[in-house]
Amino acid sequence: APDIPVIDQAYSKLSNSITVEWRAVPGATNYMLTAQDGDSFVETIVKNSPGTVTGLKPATLYRITVRSISSGGKSQPSPFTKVKTVLAAPILSVRSPSCDSIAVSWKAVHMAAGFSVSLMRSDGLGRVLKQNTTNTSLIFTNLDPGTLYTVKAYAWNANGVPGDDFTYNQRTSPNAPVDVKVAFNSGASRAVVSWMPTEGALTYSVTVSSGLLKLRCNTSSASCMVPSLQCSSEYDVSVTAHNDAGSSEPTDAVSFKTIPCAPVNISIEEDEPGHLLVSWSSVSLGHYYVVFVKSDDGLEVHCNTSHTQCHFQSDCGFTYFISVFAYNKAGQSPLGDVLNYTTAPCCPSDFRAVFVSSDTVRVTWAPVRGADLYETRAAGGSGVVLCRDTATACSLSALQCSTPYNITVYAFSEARGSSASCAPHYVATAPCSPEIKNISKEGVSVISVQWQPNNEEAMYVVTARGEAGLWHCSSTRNSCTLMDLPCGSAFSVSAIARSPAGQSLPSYSIPLETAPCCPNDLVLTQVTQSVTNISWSVGRGAQTYVTTLESPKGQAKCHTLQTYCLLGCITCGTNYTVSLRAISETGLTSSCTYQGYSSSACCPSGVKLYRLSNNGIRVFWRASDETINYNADLRGSKGNFSCTPSLGLSHCDITKIPCGDVYTVLVAPVTNKRPRLTFCPKKIYS
Repeated sequence: APDIPVIDQAYSKLSNSITVEWRAVPGATNYMLTAQDGDSFVETIVKNSPGTVTGLKPATLYRITVRSISSGGKSQPSPFTKVKTVLAAPILSVRSPSCDSIAVSWKAVHMAAGFSVSLMRSDGLGRVLKQNTTNTSLIFTNLDPGTLYTVKAYAWNANGVPGDDFTYNQRTSPNAPVDVKVAFNSGASRAVVSWMPTEGALTYSVTVSSGLLKLRCNTSSASCMVPSLQCSSEYDVSVTAHNDAGSSEPTDAVSFKTIPCAPVNISIEEDEPGHLLVSWSSVSLGHYYVVFVKSDDGLEVHCNTSHTQCHFQSDCGFTYFISVFAYNKAGQSPLGDVLNYTTAPCCPSDFRAVFVSSDTVRVTWAPVRGADLYETRAAGGSGVVLCRDTATACSLSALQCSTPYNITVYAFSEARGSSASCAPHYVATAPCSPEIKNISKEGVSVISVQWQPNNEEAMYVVTARGEAGLWHCSSTRNSCTLMDLPCGSAFSVSAIARSPAGQSLPSYSIPLETAPCCPNDLVLTQVTQSVTNISWSVGRGAQTYVTTLESPKGQAKCHTLQTYCLLGCITCGTNYTVSLRAISETGLTSSCTYQGYSSSACCPSGVKLYRLSNNGIRVFWRASDETINYNADLRGSKGNFSCTPSLGLSHCDITKIPCGDVYTVLVAPVTNKRPRLTFCPKKIYS
């Protein structure tokens, strides 16, 4: 075993350990330190000197021995040395009761005769404050607010030996913030409270109060937003700083007024056309008001006033959006009700009235701003004619003819109704249609037309319309005469009235037929001694014809659809008067007179032939009238021969007739105005 070590010294610097120093023992590899307190002991193996035994009790006397250890074993314990552990450190309780003080307290320490407490700024600035006391508490004052301090304390025994120390970092509570300011955010119900940062403050609390209402805001910055403020209210605001040591005193209350509430009971009146009066109720804490009026075309005007009403100019047919704001030093009130007011539409302009018929007028006008509906009112005659439409045109029908009307166009809007008073426009309707009462024939081609005059200061025009053309007459009275109407024509007669207001509708047409035209050409041809053929040209408008040959000896008549007629029972050698009546389909008759007609002289009777020689013949007859000359014709294949006796003779001779032929002999009266008669009896001579 190695040698026994010899302790040079043993001491205690910590309350739970003793440090031992000894001389080294040759061959020893380890040492065993033993601290014994009565029956209990603590052993520790170390490599060399010095060595420390830990896990001891404070302020306790221990017997300290050392044994050396080698591969050969352990030595005997060294002679013991008595050593007492130092006092335990006081356990501190530290707080900052105010922003410039720190209070330190602790529990009593066993075997302690007194205590030493020191304080200094943790950043090393300033001096160290130290106090010795036998009490278990003390207070350091006149410290810097919000500053971190290091507190160190230890106890000493009756011999003045210090024990373990205890270190604690403590910050003083912050000072109250300064330069508290209030600003409003967004002009709404929120306020931003700001202040100068306080040394050592970790957080801040803002208290806003008004009566029983309290609002709080916590923040780590130097400003805080307080929401949900009521408009038109007065608040007190205070700020308290906080850190881990505590809280500062609240700042002195700062009073502020919130923005005014939005004005209410806004009313809009149009006290007279073109002027709007906007009024509202007074707002608490409102110093003045601004009224904004914006029209629907984008134009905006405003009015500043300390009163509760404003006047504005307005135009017809516009919609105005009106908002009222109250102001004070805090700012503008929130947006309240936005009212809209639509003025009545303007009276329509560019009025035009055009008659599309005698009782219907089409009225047009320029579109009106803000108009949803138009009403056209025509007042006149026996009543009022109305027309409502969304279009800028209206047709007023069933108007009374020849009547003055006052036509007024009103514009309506759903919001405001109609325009106030619009000027009427004078329009007169066209004359009434005349009524033809009578058409009478006053002469050939002359027709008189009469009507019922039913207009004032009107000119009446009568028109006869037919295939033959148009004939007119006019008058301001109740009749006029149509002249030179062609015969045999059909007309439709109507009348119109004209005035500066226009032209009436035509009257109902009255049919008019003129008498048929007399045929221009009439030819009489005697067919036989007692039959005459009459032919004529067509008479316009005639359907049938009646021809008459009349003499003292009698009358011959024919009624036909044709343009010719055979008349029998004609007396030869008689003068006749010739007449013709043209009759229309409706029975109108034109009596036509022509040049007289003389029938041919009577044929001779008792014609006899006598041969004079081989080449001659004598013709005898009995004349019907001794004043008539006769002519004898002899016609054969070898030639034609004739002879005419002197007046009063009833025979004549034809000579140098070729023999051996058959001849036809005709004796007929001689006339200078017509062809030779061929209807007298003939004789055959061989």
